[in-house]
Amino acid sequence: MLKNIFVILTSLYVGISYGQFRISEDPVEKDEIQLLLDDAYQASQDWDIEEAIAKLDEARDLARQKEDKTSIAHVSEVIAKLHEDRGDYARAIAEIRNAIAIHQELKDQNHLAENYIQLSSLFISQKKFKTAQTYLDLAASIYKTQRDTDNIALIDLNRGILFLYQKQPEEALKYLKKAEDKVVLSNNKFQIASLYYNMANAYFLNQELKLAEDYANNAYKISQDNNYKTNILESYQLLSDISAAKGEYMKALIFLTNSNNYRDSIFNAQKQTIAEKATAKYELSSARDMISDLSEEKKKNEKTIKFTQLASILSVALIVILSLLTISLYKNNNLRAKANNLLSDKNTELTDAKEKAERASQSKAEFLSTISHELRTPLYAVTGLTHLLLQENPTKEQKEHLKSLKFSGEYLLSLINNILDLNKLEAQKVEITEAPFNLQKRVKDVLVTLEKSAKDRGNNFNYVFDPTIPKRVKGDPLVVSQILINLVGNAIKFTENGEISIKISKSSETKNHVNLLFEIQDSGKGISREHQERIFENFSQGSVEINRKYGGTGLGLSIVRNLLVLLGSEIKLTSELEKGSNFFFDLKFEKVAQDEITKKSPAVDDIFLGDLSETEITSLLTNKRILIVEDNKINQMITKKILLKHDAICEVVDDGKYAIEAMRKNEYDLVLMDIHMPEVGGIEATQTIRQFDKTTPILALTAVSMTDDLNEFFSNGFDEVIPKPYKTEEFFSKICAKVKTEKIT
Repeated sequence: MLKNIFVILTSLYVGISYGQFRISEDPVEKDEIQLLLDDAYQASQDWDIEEAIAKLDEARDLARQKEDKTSIAHVSEVIAKLHEDRGDYARAIAEIRNAIAIHQELKDQNHLAENYIQLSSLFISQKKFKTAQTYLDLAASIYKTQRDTDNIALIDLNRGILFLYQKQPEEALKYLKKAEDKVVLSNNKFQIASLYYNMANAYFLNQELKLAEDYANNAYKISQDNNYKTNILESYQLLSDISAAKGEYMKALIFLTNSNNYRDSIFNAQKQTIAEKATAKYELSSARDMISDLSEEKKKNEKTIKFTQLASILSVALIVILSLLTISLYKNNNLRAKANNLLSDKNTELTDAKEKAERASQSKAEFLSTISHELRTPLYAVTGLTHLLLQENPTKEQKEHLKSLKFSGEYLLSLINNILDLNKLEAQKVEITEAPFNLQKRVKDVLVTLEKSAKDRGNNFNYVFDPTIPKRVKGDPLVVSQILINLVGNAIKFTENGEISIKISKSSETKNHVNLLFEIQDSGKGISREHQERIFENFSQGSVEINRKYGGTGLGLSIVRNLLVLLGSEIKLTSELEKGSNFFFDLKFEKVAQDEITKKSPAVDDIFLGDLSETEITSLLTNKRILIVEDNKINQMITKKILLKHDAICEVVDDGKYAIEAMRKNEYDLVLMDIHMPEVGGIEATQTIRQFDKTTPILALTAVSMTDDLNEFFSNGFDEVIPKPYKTEEFFSKICAKVKTEKIT
């Protein structure tokens, strides 16, 4: 048998009561878990929420010992409801997710749908309406599959409540009316009361006061009959607002007084209310006795004191009315004062918690910024020296060791980059820029970069680009590249001796914009249905077995999801085990006008040279005068030796101050500029150089931290950014691209 924990304050936007205990009617059947549930129920009835939660935690521990997964999930649902009523939505969401995981494992579709609805209500409370809509859709899909029309009506009820919270009464009414017949036929009094209350609220917002009053009265009557105290309280409040809107102020005052009386009971003021009612009853009885005596006296002396008696009666009536009004106003002021004090205390607590969270977030960001920079500097030495040693004709055994060292360095660099990207997204430090760029070339550059990794695993690329797509579009090319690198890299990682398809097609077009569909499909391992939702979460790879077999941090797809959200899109997935996966998403781009196409935009449309041979690199760099600005001696040596191997002429200075002097005296074909230097930093030095030299390519060669904004480099005169440590292929591609560009111009 199911019973409510207690009358919940949030019941008005939840179609069903989730906070429920299973209480056996037969004491003989009660086991230890059920006894703890009974104790928790009693504590909740006494408003001792801490004791209720303690009993529920004890019940869950016992269920875990017995490996009773159904009871574990049920207790999690109840604890979630208690946390929700206390306003602790984060813990409530965590508990419901625990229940969802268990019901997914048990393949219990009915309870899974209920959990989705409960999770939706939590997100409604936090005004995260889009997320709430998503979970309602998941629950609806289950009920539609089961052809469960009763619960589909319940979904419509909750959709109506969702629109009501968004102040869209007409949309709300459309769904509430759709749900009305089924909910009424269900004979679930709690659901019917909730339906009528929300319809009244919707009609009230829509200024249909007569219908609003009728439905509010129905909600009140059902709640009164079934002792739904909070629903009675809210119905009184709504009826008061409706009466005030109709100009019936005395009626509104009566409803408001009733509402205050019920609020007294919620704040444990029952005794005071009883005493006041007893006093009022006594005063009313005395007034009636007095009126009776006056009536007798009036009969005896009617002819002589008729007008005097009438005046006395009217005076008494006026005094009684004024007294009642005074008492009502006094009580109302007291209640408001108590409520204001309570709200003030809660606001202070929330402010303190917010400040603590912000300080913790700031400390984390500063730590990650510092540690990422400090890790990149020694890692640059590892990757650079490995590259140099591989060119020194090592023995076969040494070459294998060096290749392993190179792979480990690149893997560590990838890990650092992913963690840095994720935290920049969480800290909201990623800004979307708009610039014209060649989308087809940008995609080809990504595929060239990943082609070697694909071939190493025996995979083939199938690339299809719709020829009707405009040659150049306006958007953020760096973010587009990052999304494609993560998705194609993920496909390569989980596919061996297979096919990887990259397809970009036009889905729609207007005069000024074009909508494109991106699809990345592989023939690899595939993802089971129960793991498909989790793979987009931080540090999630679906299962421990996958992590052990393929490695990685599980951050790539999470980064993709967050970047697409910034672009106003979302990642979607279809997959089947052992048959592969298909990731797809839509992006909207602005078309580039013809006069913009002729403009040079080197920051976003640079030349990508792909895998250059050593001979080609040497041909492009021979006798090129390159200025290296770097304060770290090891980094100076590594960068200089890498360039000298290809017959470049290198000059090294230790600080931005000396770089400015060298640029005034000499001519260079290229400048590699570090950013963080002791006296004059790279950005300040570049700003000064650009005042007298606007043509020499200057590339930022720096260990990028979380606080660095790449757009700031370009806006201050840099032509390109090479993050340290780098892959040597990327290093030479960017340098040679600038050298070749200068040669052409």
